[in-house]
Amino acid sequence: MTSEIQQAVDGIVDGSLSDKQVEDWLRTVFENGLSDAQTVELTHAMVHSGTVLDWPKEWAHLVVDKHSTGGVGDKVSLPLAPAVAACGGKVPMISGRGLGHTGGTLDKLESIPGYNVSLSNDELRTQIENHGCAIVGQTIDIAPADKRMYAIRDVTGLIASIPLVTGSILSKKAAAGLSALVMDIKVGSAAFMKNEADARELAASMTSTGEGLGMNTTVTLTEMNSPIGFAIGNALEVLESIETLRGNGPADLEELVCVQGGIMLTAAGICDNHDEGAHMIHDSLHDGTAMKKFVDMCVCQGVDKAIFESENSLLKALGLLSTTLQTTEVCASEEGYVCDINALRLAKISSDLGAGRKHIDDQLDMQVGMIIDTHI
Repeated sequence: MTSEIQQAVDGIVDGSLSDKQVEDWLRTVFENGLSDAQTVELTHAMVHSGTVLDWPKEWAHLVVDKHSTGGVGDKVSLPLAPAVAACGGKVPMISGRGLGHTGGTLDKLESIPGYNVSLSNDELRTQIENHGCAIVGQTIDIAPADKRMYAIRDVTGLIASIPLVTGSILSKKAAAGLSALVMDIKVGSAAFMKNEADARELAASMTSTGEGLGMNTTVTLTEMNSPIGFAIGNALEVLESIETLRGNGPADLEELVCVQGGIMLTAAGICDNHDEGAHMIHDSLHDGTAMKKFVDMCVCQGVDKAIFESENSLLKALGLLSTTLQTTEVCASEEGYVCDINALRLAKISSDLGAGRKHIDDQLDMQVGMIIDTHI
């Protein structure tokens, strides 16, 4: 299998393998699995199937990122990247779109008028050097093997394979030239990983493969039965993210940003331990420096700075003041206690109303969503 891995990846990229041949090879991996060493080899081949970003030696150790397997109301990346940048980190965050019940980071950001997720590699390098963070989509020359492999996996039911999931995620991150990655694996009824045993198996694969690529990889497991924060939906989640950047966000969202940011700062050598890093992130959320980085990032990526000047201008830009919006208040029919919030069901309702997509070319309604008035 070892020599076949590089040959297969080469054939996937140069087109010498047909879609049926690629499917057959992927199915073999799906059914038989790969050893740890083979998973590293696969991921390495996928990384080097395209451009690998490099950074100036004097601050290459500061280049860190985070990836989440996705959840409901998972807007952590939006405040996290600028908060880490405000503390001295460099975050070239290559993100994706939502499919199914989980919202995509790029979709959320595109609810901000003018936000451009498509930067060239040179534009990305310049923005990271000057401002410390960018949240962008995958360019055509970053891990091109993954693009074709994922497209075929998606339509053939070959998604739930730990070696293939590991290769897909880590190839894009390693191609971004990271020195360290925080991998946030969601676990629970509204996550792709429904139980802790499966999540820990994926965590072990991510850690060993990341280390095999020379990328310091730390895994966190996050409960995903209830939504993160109160907001579900693209524009609403941007608004809640900005409230977090202003120090007024939901406690659970701020905690996740601080914990994951603290790990990133420690891995970059900016602080001595995770607790110190978490305090630094907390301070950046409450002293305005993280918000300034977010505004700088947005402006660099095409947003008019004026929309951040007042609450009214922000709400208007996000389309949340439109007179055509329909708002429905759903109240309990009697007094009692909230003992469960079915995040998966809420996400599917929101998606069916237009906040999510069932097919990759579906158009989103950025203003669709819901605000949950309570936490468990």
